Amino acid sequence: MAAAQLQPKPASMETKIVFLGTGTPVPDPRRSGPSVAIVVDGTPYIVDVGPGVVRRAAAAGLDMTKLTRVFITHLHSDHTLGYPDMIVSPWVVGRKEPLEVYGPEGAKAMTEHLLAAYQQDIDMRINGLEHANPTGCKVNVHEIAPGVVYEDQKVTVKAFLVKHGSWPQAFGYRFETPLRTIVISGDTAATSSIVENCNRCDVLIHEVFSQAGLASRPGRWQKYHPAFHTSGREVGEIAAKAKPGLLILYHQLFWAATEEQLLREVRQTYSGKVVSAHDLDVY
Repeated sequence: MAAAQLQPKPASMETKIVFLGTGTPVPDPRRSGPSVAIVVDGTPYIVDVGPGVVRRAAAAGLDMTKLTRVFITHLHSDHTLGYPDMIVSPWVVGRKEPLEVYGPEGAKAMTEHLLAAYQQDIDMRINGLEHANPTGCKVNVHEIAPGVVYEDQKVTVKAFLVKHGSWPQAFGYRFETPLRTIVISGDTAATSSIVENCNRCDVLIHEVFSQAGLASRPGRWQKYHPAFHTSGREVGEIAAKAKPGLLILYHQLFWAATEEQLLREVRQTYSGKVVSAHDLDVY
């Protein structure tokens, strides 16, 4: 955890949520891989690094040199295929700070392999005619346990375990800023830890699949998805207990269902405010 004699957080810091990617492993050109930016007073904190994350961040107007803090929910490929892009591209355009990455066991090994894969590129950029700085390509990986994993003057970040099928570790995150408390589920089956960590939070961002859409899937997926993901009805039940100010759906698995059908599934068990996010939406 990064913390030392922190002063109270100023109450005036603007907090916004930017969806850099709302997609799934399906290569939908309208939806990049899952990634959410919590932006506090201009500083972005990135949750997951799906494919397309850096270009979506540029489209959102985020400062590339400030892309220095990443929180990974789990190591599924759709949540991490943009990781080498996050390591290299912001550095190429001027980032000087090392990338600080927080995530589950295995994140260090993944990072070591990615840095080895791009070592020739890194060497060429530092020692060739680009004369790139030697620090912005470095990565400090923090393999975390549940609890407070990061804190600075703008935000406190708590990690908690969720149930994502057979993954040994999968995390959700709670962001506490001066103005808002935001909980992100990551990929998970229905679990009480979401309710416990939201507990009337301002915003709950939750993954979801359509039960009606699942009916169109082959037999083996009928067993897989309920063990790894949360149906619309279940998301509604969770939100009814957690009581967020706003429920936002992301990582939506529609299949044959429409967005309105998915929202109706959630509303079967939840009467609060709910929206379905798209890439580059801001809340």
